[in-house]
Amino acid sequence: MNIRFEHPQVLWLMAAAIPALIAFLYWSWRVKQKLVLQFVAARLVSTLTAGVSRAREKFRLVLLVAAVAGILCALARPQWGFAWEEAKQQGLDIIVALDTSRSMLARDVPPNRLEKCKLAVIDLMRQAKSDRMGLVVFAGDAFLQAPLTLDEQAFQQAVNFVSVGIVPVGGTSLSSAIRTTLAAFERGNDNHKVLVLFTDGEDHDVDTDTMAATKEAAEAGLRIFTIGVGTPEGELLQVTDDQGNTSFLKDEDGNAVKSHLNEKLLRQIATEANGFYLPLQGANPMEMLYARGLAPLPKGEETTRLTRVYQERYHWFLGFAVLCLIIETVLPERARPRVRRGRSVAPALQNVVAALVLLLLPLRGGGSPSSAYSDFQSGDFKSSFEEYNRLAGQKTNDYRLHYDAGAAAYKAKQLDAAEKQFNAALESPDIISDPQNQQRTYYNLGNTLYQEGLPMEEADKKQQLWQEAITNFSRAMRLNTNDSDASNNLAYVQRRLQELKQQQQQQQQNKDQKDQKDQQQQDQQQQQQNKDQKNKDQKDPKDQQDQKDQKQQQQQGQKSDQQKKDEEKARQEQAKKDQEKKDQQKKQQMAQANKDDQKDKPDEKDEQAAGAAELHMSPQEARQLLDQLKDDSKVLLFSPTNRPINTQRGRFKDW
Repeated sequence: MNIRFEHPQVLWLMAAAIPALIAFLYWSWRVKQKLVLQFVAARLVSTLTAGVSRAREKFRLVLLVAAVAGILCALARPQWGFAWEEAKQQGLDIIVALDTSRSMLARDVPPNRLEKCKLAVIDLMRQAKSDRMGLVVFAGDAFLQAPLTLDEQAFQQAVNFVSVGIVPVGGTSLSSAIRTTLAAFERGNDNHKVLVLFTDGEDHDVDTDTMAATKEAAEAGLRIFTIGVGTPEGELLQVTDDQGNTSFLKDEDGNAVKSHLNEKLLRQIATEANGFYLPLQGANPMEMLYARGLAPLPKGEETTRLTRVYQERYHWFLGFAVLCLIIETVLPERARPRVRRGRSVAPALQNVVAALVLLLLPLRGGGSPSSAYSDFQSGDFKSSFEEYNRLAGQKTNDYRLHYDAGAAAYKAKQLDAAEKQFNAALESPDIISDPQNQQRTYYNLGNTLYQEGLPMEEADKKQQLWQEAITNFSRAMRLNTNDSDASNNLAYVQRRLQELKQQQQQQQQNKDQKDQKDQQQQDQQQQQQNKDQKNKDQKDPKDQQDQKDQKQQQQQGQKSDQQKKDEEKARQEQAKKDQEKKDQQKKQQMAQANKDDQKDKPDEKDEQAAGAAELHMSPQEARQLLDQLKDDSKVLLFSPTNRPINTQRGRFKDW
């Protein structure tokens, strides 16, 4: 049973008050004895105090001390057990965009611009008590650092974590900050959307792009209030390296960079988006921002997640104190004579019993812990899981409900449901603010995945689940390096996974060896069959002779057919030769007729011979001609047509 006190400081008061009360009562009892002896002789004291019980006197003092202790415990408001209740609040949705570029290191605003902005954001959080707040950090790019939440501790932790360099892209892009903020708001929510932009206004985007993003935000109903940090005169930027040496930040030309506050651009953005510009200076700038800009906006009703309401148990201690006081009052100092049988009970005892009955009657209707928690404590894990699962279905953003449901499902051996609930808890954005619960969720998810894979026969699926279990144990170790249970489980699952892999390799080797052995047996069987066939052929020479004769007959038949074809072919060739002979004779006659007409024409063969004689070249002349051609040759240079043109549109600024 987990007991908590709403006002634990009262317990420190009780630790000092009870001993002081005991000392005071003891001192007063001693003083009383001395005063009695002053008025009555010592020899008459025993006679006058006959029947007075010292034990009853001491018991009455004990009752008085117990009553005071009970009253102090009731003031401390003891609580145990809780119930989930849905809380509703009215407020705005405010996202703070914080500039983390290197220009925020300027010290024209002490200690520097970024630290000044972080303090102002915490002041704004204290002003917006019933509003949901989120955080966007930006430099050359932007991302959502903390979603909209009512958890002040989580939001403050996210703000404290911000530093220069948290965004890996250098420069300053106000358009990215505005568009990221616009995407961070929930769709379908009618609450007024507000962006509070903390920056020095040194924007490296094109002005048209920044104003276009501002116009988109204004059309979507987003109000932008710009907070300028720095001075218009500016300050040289100083950076510190890993060795602690300080130097001035320089641009590409080697000149020291000086950052200025751009109030003109910030006023334009605020005016375009229905807000106003406010410099971060003066006594209470955030109080002025909330009073003038945020408080007048109408606030919509927003239903938040389930909250724990602890059961008050102070009435038990208060009732005990009242009972002690009643008994101390009605208990007489003198011992009463014993009551004979058949007589009625003493009136004083009747009064005590009646007072007890009256006190105990209102205590019968006292509350009890939530049914799910009670079922979990009593061992009824199935009922506990069903109740937690029902509550988690109503409010999916509460990671604690998913965690409790996963723990109950794990105890009830419903491993699939436990894995689903633990993953749902890790997907909740609020769990980032509770690293202890996040570490325990990773640890329990690792145990669940290992238990899921344990009875599986499929080695691949088992290996996959155990590998995921190792990943979750490693994440739990990174969140809490002193968790010995997570370390031991991680080592154990790694060892089991290694054994499983070795077992798979051994099985694969055995399978390969078996396949090789079967192949050898098949080869041996084939060789034996060939050998048997050969022996069978040698044992039947008569069959072989018959086959040989049959082949000869077939060859003779094929030979006679071939002879017929050859004779036919010979006749065709002879006819062709005779035709060619006749054609040759005709050509000779025509040539003889043309010979008589061309007697006076020069012979073409003689002309060709003369030309060959004229073109004849000696080896020395050929070598000289080749040398001359070599001297006249030139190198052909290759120029790629697709060579990219190196153009530089502008200088890159990473501050």
